[in-house]
Parts: sequence; C-alpha cells; structure tokens
Amino acid sequence: MKKLMASLVLVVLNANEFDVLWLLALKAGTIVSRNELVAQLRGIEYDGLDRSIDIRISRLRKKLQDALSQPYKVKTIRGKGYLFCRDEVE
Repeated sequence: MKKLMASLVLVVLNANEFDVLWLLALKAGTIVSRNELVAQLRGIEYDGLDRSIDIRISRLRKKLQDALSQPYKVKTIRGKGYLFCRDEVE
C-alpha cells in the first residue's frame, strides 16, 4: 500500500497504481506507450490484447479525480499510449 499526498488530500494507492503513476510522472509531458508500461511494470512484451495497464490507469484516474481538483491528469493518446500532463485551464 502506497500513500500519496496531493492537494492536502491523502490518496491511498495499491502498488500497481503507484507504479503506473511513478512511471508516468517520471516522463511527464511525454507519451508513454502501452508497450513501455507493460515492459517496465510486468517485464513482458505487450501482446496487443492485455488490458491490465488500462485497468490500472482507470483505477488511478478514479482515485486521483475523487481526491483532487487536480492540475495534472492522465490523458489517453489514442493509438500511442498515455500522457501525464498539466490540465490546461480553459
């Protein structure tokens, strides 16, 4: 169990969610492919069918969204991967 303090709100993440967030945050502003995430997190090659990363991202987003009026978010870049970036205020 990992804990994240964001906007003075404690967010409890399991190890899988924390690992995804850590990898995305390390490369903030850069698209990270599913291939790279699977290789880093699971040590295997992405087969195009595995949805474990998508599930981790979905759970992570829910926890962060519930806890934050967040300036950062995880965006899906269709056909490319995920991007951890600053949410632009409109």
